[in-house]
Formats: sequence, C-alpha cells, structure tokens
Amino acid sequence: MSDTITDVPGIKVGHYTDTLGITGCTVVLCEEGAVAGIDVRGSAPGTRETDLLRPMNLVEKAHAILLSGGSAYGLSAADGVMRYLEERGAGFDVGIGVVPIVPAAILFDLGLGDARARPGPEQGYQACLEAQDNDPEQGSVGAGTGATVGKALGPRWAVKGGVGCASASLGGSVTVGALAVVNAWGSVVDHDSGQIVAGPRKDKAPGFQSTVDLLASGIEASVSILQNTTLTIVATDAALSKEQVNKIAQMAQDGIAMAVRPAHTMYDGDAVFVLSTGRGKRFADTTALGAVAAAVVSRAIVRGVTRAKGLGGVPSVTEINESRGSSVY
Repeated sequence: MSDTITDVPGIKVGHYTDTLGITGCTVVLCEEGAVAGIDVRGSAPGTRETDLLRPMNLVEKAHAILLSGGSAYGLSAADGVMRYLEERGAGFDVGIGVVPIVPAAILFDLGLGDARARPGPEQGYQACLEAQDNDPEQGSVGAGTGATVGKALGPRWAVKGGVGCASASLGGSVTVGALAVVNAWGSVVDHDSGQIVAGPRKDKAPGFQSTVDLLASGIEASVSILQNTTLTIVATDAALSKEQVNKIAQMAQDGIAMAVRPAHTMYDGDAVFVLSTGRGKRFADTTALGAVAAAVVSRAIVRGVTRAKGLGGVPSVTEINESRGSSVY
C-alpha cells in the first residue's frame, strides 16, 4: 500500500495547479459510481450537489468529488468534471443519456495569489485528464495550492497548508483512504504525539503557537468568515449503504477535530465526503470503519501541511523549522 486514498481500488486523483495565480482544484474520480455521503460541520461552507447525498434522497451514487480553490467561483470547475464523465458515458442513467453526479466543495484562497485566478470548467476537465490511480502528488498542489493554516494572529503569522493523503486496512480485507485539503483557521496537531505541527508562527523561536491557548488567553483573534476550511474525502472498498456512508462521514469529522484545533468554527467550512466503491466485501461494522476513517483523516491533515511548500510569501513548516534550527517534523 502507498498510504494514499488511491489504495482503494476504483479511485483516481487528479490535480490542476496554478502556481502563478496560487490556486487550483482536485478531483477524486470513481467513474463506475460510488455510494456517497457527506457531513458538514463548519459554519461557512461552500458546496454543490450535497443535499443529494442525504439518505432520504433519490440518487445513491456519485461519479466524482471536486474540491476547489477560488471561493464560490471554483464551484464551476465541477462543470468540467461533468463534461469529462459524460464523454466517457459515466453518470446517472436518465434514459436519454447520463447525468454525472459531481458533488463539490470550495475553499477561500483569493487573498494569497491573484484573486482573478479561479478554477473553472477547463481547469476541472484538466484535473480529470491528470487523474491517476497511484500515489497522487501531495502538498501545495490542486485545491491545496493556495491553502494556509494557523491564521488566528492574521496572515503575517500563517503557515502554508496543502493536500495530504493516508490509508489503512481493516482485517486485511477492507481498505479506507482519505484525502484532505487543509486550509484551517486553527493549528494542526499530531494527535498521537500531541505535537503542534503547524500554527501561528512564533516571532523568532522554534515551533508554533496553540490557537486554543491564544483564544484562552483573551487575545483578539484575527478572523474572516470566508478564508478557512478543511475539506476531506474518505473512500473505502467496503460495500456500504447510503445510511452507512453518511454515518461514517459523521464519525470521520472526528479526524478533523483530532488534527485541527479548534475545528468546525464559525470561520471554517469543514466538510467530509465518503465514497463506497463496493469492490470489497460487505462490511457491517460501521463503527469500526468510522473509527479508522477518523484516524486516517487525522494523518492526512498532518501530511497536508508537512508536504506543503511555501508560496505567496507564506512559508512552509519545513522552511520554518529549517530556518530556526528545530527538527523537521
């Protein structure tokens, strides 16, 4: 296993990256269709086609999930994903053709690069053309190109965010993988060690500050209701119902809370999508899947910041640690 979401058979990942405009989009393709669910906890979400994923609604399967920069403008990149899928006959059969189901979510990155550079239909289509089923690129790519974290003290003290992946196996028969785009307002923490991996930078000392501690101290935090979000896609080859994938999405949100502190704030649009390709056996233990999904999401978030590279004047974790003589995480 490569420890990425593409360890799940039937899943492909593609990125469109604009390093000049500092934005991009990421697509997770499941062209054969995957039972899909979602849980949204952040209070500033930007989404498309997510109501369709609720258990009481008609359509059961999605054919791709799009994550995009560009704020609400970036939702239009899903049109290009739909075109790509329709050309290949992938979608919900309506008798006279197919309608590809492409839920999407966006993050705000307009303030880092060129605010007029926004992913659209052509960029979404290009991300599909780049999609592969092995070892997707991580860090400052795709929807994570313009991502930043640790913004409680304002952009001057922020750290670069990005795309991260992780996976795990349950009993050797079921695989769970996650892809996270980390653009969080809070600090990023390694849940296992308790180490703050990224957060508001200290002035000259090594390491990063705890956003929760800063809030507890009574500081007047720098906030924007539009500039933050952690977006996650969880995939599994277990054969699951629509009710099960929605429950796993709910449990997988704990992975965001484990790694991002604080999470699900008024200033974040945190969302978790879950895809079940059904290529593996039916797996009845929803609790086990949800618990592992949360752990995998947590690891993917940490990788999103540790694999990132500095852009737009915002340094990466690696650059900060190396410049201050501390150990690189």
